[in-house]
Amino acid sequence: MKKIICLALVLIMTLSFVACEKEDINKKSEGVMTWQEYNAAALNDEVTIEAYVQGKQGWWSDNGVGKATIYLQDGVGGYLLYDLHCSEEEYGKLVEGTKVRVTGYKVAYKGEYEIIDATFEILEGSYVAPATDITSKLGTADILNCQNMKVAFKGLTVVGIEYQGGARGKDIYVTFSYNGANYDFCVESYLTGADSDLYKAVEALKAGDVVDVEGFAYWYDSAYDAETNVVNPNAINTHITGITVK
Repeated sequence: MKKIICLALVLIMTLSFVACEKEDINKKSEGVMTWQEYNAAALNDEVTIEAYVQGKQGWWSDNGVGKATIYLQDGVGGYLLYDLHCSEEEYGKLVEGTKVRVTGYKVAYKGEYEIIDATFEILEGSYVAPATDITSKLGTADILNCQNMKVAFKGLTVVGIEYQGGARGKDIYVTFSYNGANYDFCVESYLTGADSDLYKAVEALKAGDVVDVEGFAYWYDSAYDAETNVVNPNAINTHITGITVK
């Protein structure tokens, strides 16, 4: 009986310890911006954020300088590190869920907010975000707050697909319709290349197919004016990471 009681006490203490140690994914170190502060920062401002790796494009070397584009998220919002300088060894450590602190400059390209010229540090902690269903936000200004997040859309209809430059192996541009409006998404070949199951699944789609989509909420607006910084919510150009035909 004493042994049973002792074991029960050990279990309770262990569970209590785990509960106390549960990570607060939105807690920031001193001097680090919340997502709301980052979102409110002006273009070209220096920013420091802490978030978790959710995906990454392929590593490449530019005249001996290693680079990669990284998708990050905390429990509130998303961030994109564009052409982050990192060695191939460092790139290998940036696996899904890894927590990092980043300092760089907030810029916008065609309506897409990015952090460039960044330095980073890997921290203790891990978090893999679920894909947030934002189907109801399509066509609304609310969707702008979802930029760079891992998101999902339900019940989109395929209008058509085409390869960048007409050549397989490049990006695939996919047009979907929902509630009478069209949206242009993309299979980013540096993220999910031609050998991936996702790439093959998307190129097999036919007009009229109804699908559920997951991906990173990216933006591309050819009419974007950097001086006015007015972002078109309908210019969402999600980088597709998952697709399910209904």
